[in-house]
Amino acid sequence: MIGARLRRIEDRALVAGEGRFVDDIDLPGMLHVAFVRSPHAHALVRGIDAAAARRLAGVHAVLTLDDLRPVLAQERLPRNPRATRQPEGSTPFVLAASEVAFVGEAVALVAARSRAVAEDAAALVAVAYDVLPAVADCRAAIAADAKRARRDTESNVLARFNVAFGDIDAAFRGAHEVVDCELFQHRGGGHPIEGRGIAVEWRHTERALSVWSSTQLAHELFQAIADTLGLDENRLRVATPDVGGGFGPKYCVYPEEVAAAAASLRLGRSLKWIEDRREHFLSAIQERDQYWSMAMALDRDGRIRGIRGRLLHDQGAYALKDVNLPYNSATSVTGPYVVPSFALDVVIATTNKGPASSVRGAGYPQSCFAMERLMDRAARALGLDRAEIRRRNLIPPEKMPYEKPLRARSGAAIALDSGDYPGCQAEILAAAEWDRFPARQRAARAEGRHIGIGLAHAVKGTGRGPFESGIVRIAPSGRISVFTGAALMGQGLATALAQICAGVLGVTPEQVSVIAGDTSVVPLGLGGFASRQLVTAGSSVLIAAQAVADKARKLASHILEADEKDLELADGEVRVVGVRQHAIRLGELARILRGAPGYGFPPGVEPGLEANRSFLTDALAYANACHVAQVEVDIETGGVAILGYWAIQDSGVLINPLIVDGQVQGGIAHGIGNALYEFMGYDDAAQPVTTTLAEYLLPTAPALPMFQTRYRQSPSPVNPLGAKGVGEVGTIPAAAAVLAAVEDALAPFGVMIDETPLTPPRLVALIAAARNKPRQEEA
Repeated sequence: MIGARLRRIEDRALVAGEGRFVDDIDLPGMLHVAFVRSPHAHALVRGIDAAAARRLAGVHAVLTLDDLRPVLAQERLPRNPRATRQPEGSTPFVLAASEVAFVGEAVALVAARSRAVAEDAAALVAVAYDVLPAVADCRAAIAADAKRARRDTESNVLARFNVAFGDIDAAFRGAHEVVDCELFQHRGGGHPIEGRGIAVEWRHTERALSVWSSTQLAHELFQAIADTLGLDENRLRVATPDVGGGFGPKYCVYPEEVAAAAASLRLGRSLKWIEDRREHFLSAIQERDQYWSMAMALDRDGRIRGIRGRLLHDQGAYALKDVNLPYNSATSVTGPYVVPSFALDVVIATTNKGPASSVRGAGYPQSCFAMERLMDRAARALGLDRAEIRRRNLIPPEKMPYEKPLRARSGAAIALDSGDYPGCQAEILAAAEWDRFPARQRAARAEGRHIGIGLAHAVKGTGRGPFESGIVRIAPSGRISVFTGAALMGQGLATALAQICAGVLGVTPEQVSVIAGDTSVVPLGLGGFASRQLVTAGSSVLIAAQAVADKARKLASHILEADEKDLELADGEVRVVGVRQHAIRLGELARILRGAPGYGFPPGVEPGLEANRSFLTDALAYANACHVAQVEVDIETGGVAILGYWAIQDSGVLINPLIVDGQVQGGIAHGIGNALYEFMGYDDAAQPVTTTLAEYLLPTAPALPMFQTRYRQSPSPVNPLGAKGVGEVGTIPAAAAVLAAVEDALAPFGVMIDETPLTPPRLVALIAAARNKPRQEEA
């Protein structure tokens, strides 16, 4: 089954309208929730008057933090005790206490008979604010005289750290050439088609809560609710129904989720909250802003001697998780290249913008953009082809595995396990006809057209541990079930896990049910993030299925009186190889292993035809990609048309290439959005100015070309599947490749691209500035 291009088993129900999302859950007596949100980026809360709201027909309750305190064990969301860059007091309150720190922070909760009534009531809640100065720019935030973004902090500097190896001073002293750049990468969001949402069922007779959430992390939400409410974990269940996309915003536990659970406990009623799109803009996490000041030292032949610089990261008002984004960015700058020395100072600032956390790529697209911009600067300074300077610096395949003097978040060494980076580049350059492009470009310029080409590399550590759960169980009916703590969020994971299990047990994937993200059936799990689930959950399911197969052979050998080595699993039965009629159904074996009073099992056979395994790992499987983009720029309007896009990716052994195609192409689309469209704007008072999809643009089908995708498969040695993650790697180099192509198209003007996203008005301004520059110098 591994490697088969099978259609996704999830899709039939979804396309038939039979999916079950959070908003489809309707419980008896359920109340609907709306939140009263701060209109100010920074203010003190002096009082809340909910009398008018409570008088509105259909309103059941208006709750503030004071009202929830009787059921709270703590007022702030819990901090991960192992979070090394998440200081105490950096997490948000369940509902705002005496201060609000960003527009959209939840101040009160309204529970009513319908969402419409709840929203009307929320508008009637009068909150008295004392408005305070807001910090909108992370550069200003870290100044010595800066106003504090939150009064409960001593400084706007949340954390500082340094990532370094080698002799960086010697590298720059002996350099033939030094190039530098100042980069800005602005905020964007995840914007899944389904926003956040939670339904909470209060079961009075059991004094228990059942929670359904559109989350990537069911088990983390479970623990956050249990800790914040001081609940007995045996009285709590968290499950994920169908999830309409994650992309990072559902990677965090939010105050709204915990507040809804607390309100259900406080009121003794079932509740539901479904986020609307404006709420997503205001209060779901975003990724970036980042400011980079970077320099690269090179030898005469274009080989890198060292890279140094500074990264300033805007964390927003709170840290919902450990501050992993800037750490990921800092430790992944060197990517697929040989870099003898490196030094990066990182400063993380608190501002009065919405909290930042992981969006697809989680810091890697930013570092890729920085590194690839430096490579293009170096090629220009040394008069080298941009592909050639990369070829000279790529880690060669004969040096794999290649260990860098850096540490991943787990503390494990960053060891690139496998891959042929120069081979990938050569293949995709040939597909894109890189060498023929200069002639095409000259001909286009003669016609007054501005076309350009760019390339970029990416490397991404995938399969982050330490584990993911995998349970394989065969029922007496013969039905096979896979249970995992992983999250199904539209990426095809159920199909991949079913393929892995089916291949071992000799059945079709349609005969395997996959149940994921439900704490009532899987006690331990980590969920979906960091391109980890196929590697970790897939490996766990593989070894669990192998254990079940071994057990089935052992029992069948006694019943069929045949040696285990002579047995095979096929068509839902165990049979003697070559003698199909001498067989026993897997369901019958499961029935026997349920046990019967007075009847024993053969020696060495335990009850139940199932296995629970967790693949443990600290090592990451490093996927890589190389992308080439060709564009045409309209210099009058600033419009960028993508003429062609070629991508090659090595994600190790591909479980289902059809799903891989979708993940890679979706990742590229997301990266193109980062490059040209997605701008989460704030004004100088930290007021968001892009709060609808009319203002915040997403890439649409007409704006995207037909992507040409290719694959190499260098099996990873760090997991039994030989697989590497897929979903984020396509996003990482996309912005760097597209904007390198834009810069190449505008080479006659001398335009330098140092920022993302590059919107049409901004591009027109850069062209105008470049056109005026010679006149200013002559004057």
